Amino acid sequence: MADGCLVVLGLDPGSRVTGYGVVRELSGRAELVDTGTIRTPLNRSMAARMGVIFERLTELIEAHGPVEAAIENVFVSRNPSSALKLGQARGAAMAACAVRGLPVAEYEPSKVKKNLVGVGSAPKDQVAFMVAHCLGIKKPSWAEDASDALAVAICHLNERRMRKLTGAS
Repeated sequence: MADGCLVVLGLDPGSRVTGYGVVRELSGRAELVDTGTIRTPLNRSMAARMGVIFERLTELIEAHGPVEAAIENVFVSRNPSSALKLGQARGAAMAACAVRGLPVAEYEPSKVKKNLVGVGSAPKDQVAFMVAHCLGIKKPSWAEDASDALAVAICHLNERRMRKLTGAS
């Protein structure tokens, strides 16, 4: 945390597409630093695809210097194979953060939605609207996965601020 500025990396992991969002908070105001997606080559092995996620996130961490990370938890899926792949992507993302010494906070999707919109079952377009509003962006052009990652980062900043105000650890 340099100059009272907190930089957080938000992650929405997926084996095909992993969304990321880097947000900086200064004096209680969040601003966008970077956002985007990491697309893994579908014609490669799962191990190679997880390596792409790990390497790209390591590069992003080095480039932007976040001091904390926040990641979306795996939701329960009807398809065990999909849940397993999602868990592997989360593992690759968490490992990239751990290797760089970043503490990683985990949030349920419903917690992120409730934090930003006020309703845990809010649709993605409402969450995206609030993400843009919180960051002061009038016409966002980012992908849905990037928007979800930014939502996780903003949720983390809000939760962090609330813990500080209430003295909770």
